[in-house]
Amino acid sequence: MAGQKARPAGRAKSRSGGTTARSSGASVRDSTRPTQATPVRSGKSGRADAGPDGPGRNGGRGQGNRGPGGRPQGGPAAQRRARTGMADSFAVNAEDGRFSVPAWAQWSSLALSLAGLGMSIYLTIAHYTSTSILACSDKGYVDCAKVTTSPESMVFGVLPVAVLGLAFYVFMTAVNTPWGWRWRFPLVWWARLGSIVVGIGFVLYLVYAEIIQIGNICLLCTTVHLITFLLFVVLVFATSLRSGDTAGAAR
Repeated sequence: MAGQKARPAGRAKSRSGGTTARSSGASVRDSTRPTQATPVRSGKSGRADAGPDGPGRNGGRGQGNRGPGGRPQGGPAAQRRARTGMADSFAVNAEDGRFSVPAWAQWSSLALSLAGLGMSIYLTIAHYTSTSILACSDKGYVDCAKVTTSPESMVFGVLPVAVLGLAFYVFMTAVNTPWGWRWRFPLVWWARLGSIVVGIGFVLYLVYAEIIQIGNICLLCTTVHLITFLLFVVLVFATSLRSGDTAGAAR
């Protein structure tokens, strides 16, 4: 009888032990589960701060909220703000590349413009006073007086070529100064390039008129033609560098 009464007590003890073991196992499993941090509200703004598992409500504004590949995390509004910021930054860089040329090109164009302006003033004074002040030969193939007083020295028989050259170099001197290069207006840039293209075309016509129509050349006029050609090379080269920088910024 004593043995029979002992067995139920043993079974009860084993059942109690199994229950205790199961509860212990459940506690171990619960302790190994990752816990999710609860966002903590800031005392001043009342917004949830970022927890250890990801950004909070203020995420997407800083650089630390970017995911793999540099893509901004957060909602659609944060992504739109990030894209807008990158677009504005690219526009500023492209703008700087568009309106910038090397310093040597700026100073070279200014020096050539001043030289052409001085020669144009000299030829204009000689045209309205006397060709005797021209420091140039007046006999043989080189005859400055004959060239500057020929019918080809007048545009449509009204405007002297010397005055036209003077107006051209007054404009080129103005736009090729350091202040002129700082003007970030597309109209100024296109006017500078267009004027020098028209100028070199007119120079080719004058060279043709001297050699073919008049049969003489003017050394002073040839000096102006050479200055115009060098200025054409500098400005076209500077424009090609500017276009290359802008295309590089776009890539």
